[in-house]
Amino acid sequence: MAKYSGLSKDVAHTKRGKTGVILINLGTPDAPTSSAVRRYLAEFLSDPRVVEIPKLVWMLILHGIILRTRPAKSAALYKEVWTEKGSPLMDITRQQTEKLARYFKDNGTSQAEQDVSVEFCMRYGNPSVSDTLKRMHNEGVDKMVVLPLYPQYAAPTTGSVFDAIAKEFTSWRYMPSLHFINTYHDNPDFIHALVESIKRDFEANGQPQKLVMSYHGMPERNLHLGDPYYCFCMKTTKLVVEQLGLTEDQYIATFQSRFGKAKWLTPYTDATMGSLPGQGIKDIAVVCPAFSADCLETLEEIAGENRLIFEEAGGQEYRYIPALNDDELHIKMMANLVRPYL
Repeated sequence: MAKYSGLSKDVAHTKRGKTGVILINLGTPDAPTSSAVRRYLAEFLSDPRVVEIPKLVWMLILHGIILRTRPAKSAALYKEVWTEKGSPLMDITRQQTEKLARYFKDNGTSQAEQDVSVEFCMRYGNPSVSDTLKRMHNEGVDKMVVLPLYPQYAAPTTGSVFDAIAKEFTSWRYMPSLHFINTYHDNPDFIHALVESIKRDFEANGQPQKLVMSYHGMPERNLHLGDPYYCFCMKTTKLVVEQLGLTEDQYIATFQSRFGKAKWLTPYTDATMGSLPGQGIKDIAVVCPAFSADCLETLEEIAGENRLIFEEAGGQEYRYIPALNDDELHIKMMANLVRPYL
């Protein structure tokens, strides 16, 4: 009879009972170069959650056209926002992770909270979901709380994160306990953090004629197929403007970053920027409640491109209110979101 040789590596991990929190954002190229952007876009745009076109047709378009032309253009845009610390999204997500870990260490109400392991990864690019899960597993984490940093659930974002985690777990002999937070669009702490960031801007710069709440866009078809993203964006908007005390003519919710020729959720942010001055609205502030960290879409598209559209149409005062990033209230919100599952 074969002699028992002790616990296997996987079983040994189950004895350690360590809890881990994983923050997950969309991703970023490794560098602002055409080759790095091409690798990133190839992974991102190959996700069937992101582009719902028959695979064979889409692969011909993606590899035959898009990946031949778009990387160089996108790389030039990334260079405009790249810093000494690299991609703004990567740097900010790292800061969020470090601050959340420190928050639990300093404010944890139990030993489990004080000892929690906090990591981050990107759905596309590096650090990858697979590598991060494996590293945490090897460190003895057998209870994982996953927080995708998309406030409003959408299948192409939060749904895709779940897909990536599920795919990784299919090859594991022992699966950890898992809690997946799928949305926080109406979470009181999230709304409070957003409202306070807007109030600080109003106090410093005065209240604009109109607050533009610009959300990332999505094909309108997704809404008709049952994706709740649009409804969640409207709920976030409603809760924020109620707490700010804004009237209907003092704000507007719009959608940015549309791609391709299909109809996306409206009104479009860029078209709105071009039309507001003609309506006598020449002083605006823009906030992006769908972004937990500043990135290309906020720093280049909103703070840069859309500013030009507004000013060229006759607008005079335009300011972008930064994402919540590593703001103290944002970190506290994250802690409160995951705390019940630690």
